[in-house]
Amino acid sequence: MTGPLTPADAMRLALAASSRVHGTTSPNPPVGCVVLDAHGHVAGTGATAPPGGPHAEVVALAEAGDRAHGGTAVVTLEPCAHHGRTPPCTDALRAAGIAAVHLAVADPNPVAAGGADVLRTAGVTVTAGTLAAEVVTGPLRAWLHAQRTGRPHVTWKFAATLDGRSAAADGTSRWITGPGARARVHALRAVSDAVVVGTGTAIADDPALTARDDTGRPLPHQPLRVVAGRRDVVAGSHLDAPDVLHVRTHDPDEVLAALRDRGVVDVLLEGGPRLAGAFLAAGRVDRVLAHVAPALLGAGTAALGDAGVGTIEDILRLQVAHVELVGGDVLIDAVPDSTVVTATPPRTAALSGRTPDAGGGS
Repeated sequence: MTGPLTPADAMRLALAASSRVHGTTSPNPPVGCVVLDAHGHVAGTGATAPPGGPHAEVVALAEAGDRAHGGTAVVTLEPCAHHGRTPPCTDALRAAGIAAVHLAVADPNPVAAGGADVLRTAGVTVTAGTLAAEVVTGPLRAWLHAQRTGRPHVTWKFAATLDGRSAAADGTSRWITGPGARARVHALRAVSDAVVVGTGTAIADDPALTARDDTGRPLPHQPLRVVAGRRDVVAGSHLDAPDVLHVRTHDPDEVLAALRDRGVVDVLLEGGPRLAGAFLAAGRVDRVLAHVAPALLGAGTAALGDAGVGTIEDILRLQVAHVELVGGDVLIDAVPDSTVVTATPPRTAALSGRTPDAGGGS
């Protein structure tokens, strides 16, 4: 885009910038920012650096230089107004002479919130809610959830046949879905903070749980690999490694507490059926990504174990957000009925165990 941009167009660029750092910023939020000059042309683009590095606004302002004066900053999250490991982004915006700010969502962290009011008091025109519906379901989704609930966001990913089987009667499961679906899973791992399996899956399948490209090479960002359960993994297996966290419980809250204490915000739950059932029964699954193959097995392992549903009245219903054909398989993206994704999350206590810099800003 070379001409003047609308705030919505600029927000889409900011959202794209945040996507490029998704998975590298936790426990800080992956924020994107675009600075437009006084004529509406892009002067600078930035995204949150890894913890301890500059926030998105500071990166974008540095690229914009003098062109930021009298311009507009478009940012996916309300600029922070507190001193953490870095100074407030509101100070940087005012010092650069920014005349207007468009933000998508308010910062729910009470430590970092209030940036919009600070800017308004300083004479900066602030508009909130720009493209909020797209931003809250983008890279900020897990961080906003963690701020709202005090626990990491959990996505349960599974692959199954049309009749709900994740393995054949003899235990074989490679491959139910095609290469397109498997590539999607590796891309998802690459933006997750942690990937979790139960000891049953670890022992039966010996998964690597790494993020790899289509040639098998490791992708730049790797999630924390986690095994949940009391049994030992097999000696010499992929998950018998010093960098694997073994949480010796199937209790979802205990697993999530251990991950929260490590600064994990975005969790990918990959199975197996027993662990997935425990998380669903506890109400600890926030998103479901189902890769469904147009195939039938009849007998075999069900994709989901006991999820605490004893009667049809207790059925766990989902709201479908997106359906897509991936190769020859169908990807269903859904959230539980109880999961609420709001464009302006309430200001609640920050995720415990987070440093002040983890809240806010960008």
